[in-house]
Amino acid sequence: MRRQGASLFDAAVEAELARRAPLAERMRPASLDEVVGQRHLLAPGAPLRALIEQDRLSSAVFFGPPGSGKTTVARLVASATAKSLVPLSAVSAGVKDVREVLEAARSRLASEGRGTILFLDEIHRFSRSQQDALLPGVEDGTVVLVGATTENPFFSLNGPLLSRSTLWRFEPLERDDLDRLAARAAELSGVSLAPEALAAASELAEGDARALITTVEVAAAIAAVRAGADGHPGEVVVGRDDVEAARTTRSLRHGRDEHYDLISALIKSLRGSDPDAGVYWLARLLEAGEDPRFVARRLVILASEDIGMADPLALLVAEAAARAVDRIGLPEASLNLAQAVVHLASAPKSNRAAAALWQAQADVRETPAGAVPAELRDAHYPGAARLGHGKGYEYPHDDPSGWVPAEYLPAELLGRRYYEPSSRGAEAAVGERLAELRRRREAARRPAGGADRTAEEQERRE
Repeated sequence: MRRQGASLFDAAVEAELARRAPLAERMRPASLDEVVGQRHLLAPGAPLRALIEQDRLSSAVFFGPPGSGKTTVARLVASATAKSLVPLSAVSAGVKDVREVLEAARSRLASEGRGTILFLDEIHRFSRSQQDALLPGVEDGTVVLVGATTENPFFSLNGPLLSRSTLWRFEPLERDDLDRLAARAAELSGVSLAPEALAAASELAEGDARALITTVEVAAAIAAVRAGADGHPGEVVVGRDDVEAARTTRSLRHGRDEHYDLISALIKSLRGSDPDAGVYWLARLLEAGEDPRFVARRLVILASEDIGMADPLALLVAEAAARAVDRIGLPEASLNLAQAVVHLASAPKSNRAAAALWQAQADVRETPAGAVPAELRDAHYPGAARLGHGKGYEYPHDDPSGWVPAEYLPAELLGRRYYEPSSRGAEAAVGERLAELRRRREAARRPAGGADRTAEEQERRE
């Protein structure tokens, strides 16, 4: 009798908890057909749905932004499989918990012939040692791992675990999907959404179903209080002001993926000479809390890599912005970064200086390291002259033109060209000057009646 009473009490508690559960939890789909979004994975005939319905899902990692349905789909896997589902959260679980799950799974398989699905939420929070403890059970099939993460698994999971798991990418929900969810949330909350409120709720959610439902739930409560205070207890209509009051702050997600994706978008916008896009991506980075010093370093790099001699001032502007970030800090230094972004985006582009370095580095790695020519060696220390160091060196400033037709590369690379100026910006004038000097140097290689020294060196190397 006592046991029966306890059972009734537990059932009553669960019923009350279910009634008081947040709207997002109460709206969680009960079948794959009720899932909103992720059609590329869950539409009839889609690969993930087919594997779930046939109970043939192998170890998998669901990754994507918050509120995209990862946990929901993982729970639905349990209802479609004969296996036992064991949920764990990587936030609180440790190696001991993993080993206990694996041991229980082995016992279940031996005694009942029943497999186990281990659902591991926030799997990216598992350390490398915790992932290593999980690996043997995944490898021998003791458990089917279903991990959920908002982080890029290539950054957060070790190679062996990745190689034994299928990756399924969940996308942010589209506008039509969000509108459907908002209307359903309003219906369950006993209110109606004005068209402008529906648009605002979907826009502010940014593809996050959970955020959308929570916003509508809070907005419905605000609207109900307002209607009661106004003496209109009839139908409650949620307006745009209610939605904006329910979501007064906007939190931009900025994990490792966003860190690299946003800076990549900024750099490519500047390289593509689009100052408007550049300022936008800069604002996104700063609003999300990115370290401004990281942004400044990337601008300094771009100034040499993508602009170079086409606008030599670009490096000075980028470096000045970087110094301003260190000396002034945010928020004021955002103005300096914005000026640098606009300058770099508007500047003519050339990567010829960078390309020269890359080609020279390739030669350093792939060709024999030639000796420094005797005339170029250090001749300052006592005895250097007796070794022949500096002999034959011509000091360019002694010539009225400030230039002499000397050779400065090792004999093995004589005549090799690394820097080829473009015809863009200030580099065009640089190219004209270097072309003239190169013509004069090449002419000096051909003594009267003699052969080109470059050709002679090439023949000697061959």
